[in-house]
Amino acid sequence: MKPENLFAAALGVQWPWKVTRISFSAEQRRLEIWLDFERGGTFVCPECGAEGAKAYDTQEEAWRHLNFFQHETYLRARVPRVRCPKGCGVKKAEVPWACPGSGFTLLFEALIMALVGQMTVAAVARLVGEHDTRIWRVIHRHVEEARERLDFSGVTRVAVDETASRRGQNYVSFFFDGDRKQLMYGTKGRDKGTVRRFCEDLVAHHGDPERIHAACCDMSPAFIAGVEASLPKAKITFDRFHIMQLMGQAVDAVRREEVKETDVLKRTRYLWLKNPSGLTADQQATLDRLSCHHLKTARAYQIRLTLQELFLQPDRAAGDAFLKKWYFWATHSRLDPVIEVAKTIKRHWDRVLNWFDSRLTMGYLEGINSLVQAAKAKARGYRTTKNLITIAYLLAGKLDFALPT
Repeated sequence: MKPENLFAAALGVQWPWKVTRISFSAEQRRLEIWLDFERGGTFVCPECGAEGAKAYDTQEEAWRHLNFFQHETYLRARVPRVRCPKGCGVKKAEVPWACPGSGFTLLFEALIMALVGQMTVAAVARLVGEHDTRIWRVIHRHVEEARERLDFSGVTRVAVDETASRRGQNYVSFFFDGDRKQLMYGTKGRDKGTVRRFCEDLVAHHGDPERIHAACCDMSPAFIAGVEASLPKAKITFDRFHIMQLMGQAVDAVRREEVKETDVLKRTRYLWLKNPSGLTADQQATLDRLSCHHLKTARAYQIRLTLQELFLQPDRAAGDAFLKKWYFWATHSRLDPVIEVAKTIKRHWDRVLNWFDSRLTMGYLEGINSLVQAAKAKARGYRTTKNLITIAYLLAGKLDFALPT
């Protein structure tokens, strides 16, 4: 078999395309495969899909392909502009081995997409010997194309949370399918407008804001206002983990104030933020030793642990009765940070208890946010918010890229 025919078979080249010659340079560590189309060959109009379009003129182009052993490989071809038989005019024909406007073949892009799931974009760029800007361009295009194929018509419950995109007041909001645990949408900011933009994206993917009957978020006034305005039929459930986070902050505030009065609380901050099941033997011994000091922090800690039992109640009625008793205890604790949390829960009483109906929580979102932040730290940050959101889609979007293998 001639080398040209061998490479044509390996590349899967079909009529009217053919391999015309091969150029190999061991010094430059480079293999070039030249392709051309048969004389009289016809093409499909890229505008309307009509067959039988004939070449009008040509322009030579090149694409980076998978390496041939340790040698960089490039495909080169005369790409024709074709005249549409149905009157679309003269258009540039599409080649079967690459996307329009890309400097890479589809198989090379498939390699990139496989690698970015395992390592940073900068590391992929070094591995394949390309600038990371070109790699990002490939990633963005494939993620956008995969998201265009998503269907959100069955989504009825959503959860929203924010994460820091960089230091300072720079945030990204992520919206998830509450049932499939799938990242649906990411956008810059954490204001009321983020929910409106989510709804626009939801409609673009065959979803209906009117069908969303439950939404889980933290106690952010912006998220609350956004859900009320854009998801009018959604009952808001306040995330149990954010509620407990508020209570943990109250315990720490009590400790910070009390540590000014006694030395026994020094270096015990993380002790009070853990649950008993997460304590080491030494930490449990320290906690037992501190219990005899009648500390305000210890009282706040017990109030926090008791609040966790709210989510173990069998139903909403039992939860309501339990929360009333807890509220009385918390508001009579004479611990200002604890009282403030209790009053916050009182203002949002029904939305806290909605958990018993929806069982929606954002615990898995916190896990995904941790993955996003770990990826950001590993990459030493991303230059743009768009890059961060794209990585989040890769990690949690459950996208089908439909790449060649």
